[in-house]
Amino acid sequence: MRAYLPLTLADTLELNASRFGDQLAYVVGERKLTHAHLLLRAKKIASALERLGVRKQDRVSMLSMNSIEYGEVLAAGQLSGIIIATINFRLAAPEIFYIANDTAPRVLIFEASYLPVIEQLRAQLKTVEHYICIDGETEWATSYEKLVGTGDESGPAIRAAEDDIACLIYTSGTTGRPKGCIWGQREYRQLAQILACEQRTGSADRALLVMPMFHIGAMAIQLAIHFRGGAVHLHRQFDPAALLTTTVRGKITLLHLAPTMVQMVLEQPGIDDMDLSHLKTLIYSAAAMPGPVLQRGLKLLGNVFLQMYGQSEVITAGLQPEQHLPNGSAQQKRWLTSVGHAFPSTLLKIIDDNGNDCAISEAGEIAVKTVAMARGYWNNHPGTLDTFRDGWCHTGDMGKLDENGFLYLVDRKKDMIISGGENIYSREVEEAVLSHAAVSECAVIGLADEKWGEAVCAIVVLRKNQSIRENELIEHTKTQIASYKKPKIIIFADELPKLATGKINKIELRERFATKKIN
Repeated sequence: MRAYLPLTLADTLELNASRFGDQLAYVVGERKLTHAHLLLRAKKIASALERLGVRKQDRVSMLSMNSIEYGEVLAAGQLSGIIIATINFRLAAPEIFYIANDTAPRVLIFEASYLPVIEQLRAQLKTVEHYICIDGETEWATSYEKLVGTGDESGPAIRAAEDDIACLIYTSGTTGRPKGCIWGQREYRQLAQILACEQRTGSADRALLVMPMFHIGAMAIQLAIHFRGGAVHLHRQFDPAALLTTTVRGKITLLHLAPTMVQMVLEQPGIDDMDLSHLKTLIYSAAAMPGPVLQRGLKLLGNVFLQMYGQSEVITAGLQPEQHLPNGSAQQKRWLTSVGHAFPSTLLKIIDDNGNDCAISEAGEIAVKTVAMARGYWNNHPGTLDTFRDGWCHTGDMGKLDENGFLYLVDRKKDMIISGGENIYSREVEEAVLSHAAVSECAVIGLADEKWGEAVCAIVVLRKNQSIRENELIEHTKTQIASYKKPKIIIFADELPKLATGKINKIELRERFATKKIN
């Protein structure tokens, strides 16, 4: 019998340094780091942390925007078996404290811009023994480069094993406190392999990431690009003009954007005259792509769009570029509203509240079983038991499967609106609103209604130089969905609040409009 190979991401780092050593691993502005140099830096950082007393499976927290240092620290953890716990830099001080306190890190690595927050929290962070500042130092924080300088080029004495935990990645907290998803070396590497296959990327590819690396989305794509020795260009934040400049100059072959970002990029002046012929893949996720935006993108860029669906716990499905056929048959057009088929080595099913399989086209909760998913939640046994049962991840997302195995998202289970005893799925209403050419963005929530229990409310952002009256837009939705599902009220807004993942923050919207009166 052939032996099973217990490979880790440490093996990937070493293979890249051997096979693609002179090729770029990271690019940030004028700064560049090859795969050989990435391995060397990872060895020195892991060795330096070991000398500070950090042991295998101890935690090191990272509070930073996208940077080469971020990639180096992730690589040091992948090499050594030290757990890297990422922190959302957009959070308020109490939220940062909650995550840092939950992971109990021995070391906290941060950017100087977060010094005021760390100073505020330092007395409460009882487990942190060493503070490392990426771009500066204080009397209580060592500079990052000084830390690297104390490391050994031969690397740490410890080495990652496939059973080790690699990362703790916290959810965005859309349904309560953020939960720390435990990603192991084995599952992490399988994730990289699956996505490298889905993205169809190799050593010549160059990805540009503007999504934050503290989240599974950007991190997973980075892993997939590096799985075959490609290069990752990083931006610290999303700027559509800067993104296009880098895409053209760097001959970027892969982008990862939320649909709202895609729209902003496509609306940039002069884009029609730019040479974007080298762009092979544009991954979009977090929300459905409005039809007019997708049509414009396909016309300008060609068949490059790849829809991917997942969450911090599990990456599940994708709609491949060749399945984006807006001018195809009625069935093929329907595929565009799906998130595609389950990824390789992934099983999914739709279940009812009793755990029974739903019929084709019947809505229920999406459950996923795969070689690449989180092992559970850190310090949260009840949450783990609730979500990860019998080898399946119960996503909390509502969906349905068609006769060809395409998965259609319906709603978050907790976002479902019950009006007059009828279940109304917000995503279905959002798609109906978004089908109007004047609409740029839409979020649907339920508002308290004395007669019906809840009323459907759509918060809408219009496209530039477009206008439409509330009653006209409501009437339009009646041509797309049943009348009882149509919005009772439409609120026009200049913008919608977003999470770091690009998803719309419905918790904030519910709080903002909780007292809105229904006519």
